Amino acid sequence: MVARFAKSQIILHWLTLLMVILTYSAMLLKDSVPEDDIDLVKNLHFNFGLSVFVLMFLRLCLRQRNAVPPITPALEAWQKLGSKVFHWLLYLLFLSLPILGVLTLAYGGKEWVLLGWQVPQWVTPDPGMRSLIKDIHEALANTGYFIIGAHTSAALYHHYLRGDDTLRRMMPGK
Repeated sequence: MVARFAKSQIILHWLTLLMVILTYSAMLLKDSVPEDDIDLVKNLHFNFGLSVFVLMFLRLCLRQRNAVPPITPALEAWQKLGSKVFHWLLYLLFLSLPILGVLTLAYGGKEWVLLGWQVPQWVTPDPGMRSLIKDIHEALANTGYFIIGAHTSAALYHHYLRGDDTLRRMMPGK
């Protein structure tokens, strides 16, 4: 019997993945849609990104409440360290990207909508600050491809090459 993550953690993990895919997809599609739809796609990107923030925050809360199930067979020390580092990088990345996105919009001085609610301007628009934050946001988002790829590759390595239960602990099912 495989020791598994709590059902709530499994659901949030895969829901987060879906929202990350939708967030990245919205920005990648921005240049492929008619000009009339660009604002809609940007707003979808923003709202999907904020949902990633909420999901990651909830996942952190659940991680504090639920023990991480052991991997069988046990990992070597360097693999345990690598796993911890990459998981915390994922949390840090997907908590910071939405914050940077919100700040980019705020310093841009543009009107924006959060889940149908018009967000009031709460900082003084500053094009220089907006540009700096946007550059950091985009650089981190690009780094996200590597971190996501490394996370996925590690899960597949553990499942298919090492033959341990790393991936099965997070799979939906019974």
